Amino acid sequence: MSSRRERPGLNRPLRKILAVGLSLVTMVMVAPAGALPDDRDQPIRIEADEALRDEKQGFTRYRGNVRLNQGSLQIEGDQITVYHDDQQADRVLAEGQPASMQQQPDPEKGPVKARANIIEYFKSEERVQLRQNAHIEQDGSIVTGDTIDYFINEQLVKADSDKSRGDSRVQVVIPAQAIQRESEDSGTPDSE
Repeated sequence: MSSRRERPGLNRPLRKILAVGLSLVTMVMVAPAGALPDDRDQPIRIEADEALRDEKQGFTRYRGNVRLNQGSLQIEGDQITVYHDDQQADRVLAEGQPASMQQQPDPEKGPVKARANIIEYFKSEERVQLRQNAHIEQDGSIVTGDTIDYFINEQLVKADSDKSRGDSRVQVVIPAQAIQRESEDSGTPDSE
């Protein structure tokens, strides 16, 4: 049975709540694309216990309580490696127990907070990937899983569980006030 077809067991209010939930999860994940306009124009500041730049291999590795800031973007980890091609960073890898990332997407919304053992940004693909104990949150909406991919240009979010482990599941938490706000914004009462 196609997932696009209406399921006979789902009543209209439940379908609406599920649709609102999925749209809120998407809103949480689209934040990096809509970051504050001046973030990209801000200097990048990095603090670490040690740094190693390898021109031949094309990377700079920072170790020990690493903090990277650029405007509202903050990344922290035990180690951050910046891979570069012709002086431009094309991939950033943050590792920690966990590594964390935070960015203010919009002055009107709360910051997006993400954490995972591995956070990787692929510039050419415009993709951020959270791996191992992935968690992302904004305004009380939370998505967790083993892997979370966010494709910035497509505004596409994909959360996966480790299918080899029976206890691994993707989890989504949507606060009640967010569902109520979405219902009010759509102008449709919850009882439809």
